[in-house]
Amino acid sequence: MSQRKVLLIEPNYSNKYPPIGLMKMATYFRNRGDEIVFYKGDLKNFVIERITKQCISKCMDIASDIEWDSYYSAIYSFIRTRKNAFLKLIDFSSSQYDLLLNGIIQDAKNYYWKEEWKKHPEWDFVGVTTLFTFYWDITIKTINFAKLLVKPDGRLMIGGILASIQPLEIEKATGIKPYVGVLNTPGEIDSDDSQIIDELPLDYSILDEIDYEYPLSNAYYGYTSRGCIRHCPFCAVSIIEPDFKPYIPLQKRIEIIKENYGEQKDLLLMDNNILASPNFKQIVDEIISCGFEKGGKYIQPNFFDKAFENLAKGINDRAYRKRCYKEIIKLYERLKGKSEDAYIVYHAMDNYKIKNIETVAKEDLLKIYPILKPIFEKHFHPTPRQRYVDFNQGVDARLFNEYNVKLLASIAIRPLRIAFDDLKSRPAYEKAVRLSVKSGIKDFSNYLLYNYKDKPEELYERLRINVDLCEELCVNIYSFPMKYHPVHSELKDGIDYSHNRDYIGKHWNRKYIRAVQTILNSTKGKVGKGTSFFEEAFGKDLVEFRELLEMPETFILYRFFFKWLDSVEEFGTEHWRNCWRKCMATFDEQTKNDILNIIHSNNFEDERINNFEQPIIKELFSYYSSHRNDIEKPNTKLYKLKQIYDKNPTITLKRKKRK
Repeated sequence: MSQRKVLLIEPNYSNKYPPIGLMKMATYFRNRGDEIVFYKGDLKNFVIERITKQCISKCMDIASDIEWDSYYSAIYSFIRTRKNAFLKLIDFSSSQYDLLLNGIIQDAKNYYWKEEWKKHPEWDFVGVTTLFTFYWDITIKTINFAKLLVKPDGRLMIGGILASIQPLEIEKATGIKPYVGVLNTPGEIDSDDSQIIDELPLDYSILDEIDYEYPLSNAYYGYTSRGCIRHCPFCAVSIIEPDFKPYIPLQKRIEIIKENYGEQKDLLLMDNNILASPNFKQIVDEIISCGFEKGGKYIQPNFFDKAFENLAKGINDRAYRKRCYKEIIKLYERLKGKSEDAYIVYHAMDNYKIKNIETVAKEDLLKIYPILKPIFEKHFHPTPRQRYVDFNQGVDARLFNEYNVKLLASIAIRPLRIAFDDLKSRPAYEKAVRLSVKSGIKDFSNYLLYNYKDKPEELYERLRINVDLCEELCVNIYSFPMKYHPVHSELKDGIDYSHNRDYIGKHWNRKYIRAVQTILNSTKGKVGKGTSFFEEAFGKDLVEFRELLEMPETFILYRFFFKWLDSVEEFGTEHWRNCWRKCMATFDEQTKNDILNIIHSNNFEDERINNFEQPIIKELFSYYSSHRNDIEKPNTKLYKLKQIYDKNPTITLKRKKRK
């Protein structure tokens, strides 16, 4: 079995969780002895990175006395920009082969810009993962670029969420037929292999190969079940995981990860309906056996030693060179200015040329390790920390009972996520919360779907229910409103709204969506306990909430400033409100509809505004159009007032006297 060169790619979108599927595939290929590289970022930069390293290797063969690694950045930048200023940073004038070396570097630059690299792809297998449908553009661009990297007799495999939901659309856009579903049977990549990829432990090492840092790290990720017994029309689980699998063993995978990469603090499980599993007690018992019982503590292991240990073993040199370098820098930064040991670390780094994350040599890292090991251990004193279990996809309120809630309460679950997607589920949802509180669970989170078939008022009511439950039960419930996006192709006016974030539900409009998003921006996307805070953000009742939806976006974003402005000028929040109410009470239905159509389009450069002759209507639209740029434009009146307010946001001025 010959070794293959395998490239695993995640498109360069923003996401919280690492690509679990690719981490399992990395384990699969590593078990087979293949060479693996993981990349997330601009693939053009990846190509230049590969060409740069090949260029340096050729130069070293000719003039090994020159420290070529120190010129990595200059050579890379020269190839990427073609600017001679970078070439001048490379000093090979002392070599008798200076003309030859210069030619090699020039050839590398031409190799990239003349696209010669497209004629010589180096990868036997390229795997591209996909995520949400609204990442369509960047995903298709990544796939089409990845096609250039595969050898003529190699394989390009596309998988993941988008690939499973819209395989025909991807094939039409790229010419590549994607893999649909999960890799849960043997032989799906290699017919002679019995490994079930979906049940393999994750290869955490690949995460250190890239610069991107996932916000949620230091956790075990995985599934203890697959699929869901429900078939909600807004959800893609029934497509990706059509068969409900009630139990996937957990403990062995965690033990392997702990042994290979060090113990992780939290347990994040991606099960789509864990309470539907008849094996739920077995799963909970296994979670407890893994150290995640209620009150379970975590003591950080020595990741410094583990990084150097794995580098010495040659598990993933590309990853652990970077990881070891980062551990050294982290140690030095921790000691700098506080300990004489910082002096020892600094000089060791200087002696062993630990200068650049891209060029640091494995041999030098292994030489510096015995010097730094006792210093690290001298200053490494981890304290126990609380562990948490998170069923991240949420649990089904309809399946709660006293028995399974007590099981949930026996593990270190925080937060307990319960879906609350529509008002019809209120009885089941409230029952689930109350049962959980009775069993000792105090921290909750939930997803509130909106922009689907719901009305804006229903979102407000669900948020209010959670705020009221917090007050009544003395618990924490964090609500995360989630805007609905179609998962299937949905054409309207020639636009496929599943491929972007622009879909507007039947009872919603662009202005209402922007209003909710603006409110959530100020609350960092979540709504917690606190009646006064909620009422300030969303209104004291449905009447105030509806007005808030109609309010100019700038007034929502800078709400305290515009409230203060009422006392000093003629264009604060209350002035808008009076103008709004007067327009809604004065004009006939047709005129009101004309006004609302423009406001709800959220386009205040609409030429139809000029058709209104009534002064009060002109005044109303001025609140939407004139303040958007003025508040951030120096020398405008509004900007200057904002500077005054920002210096002392609590100041109160007497209401301006009217003549």
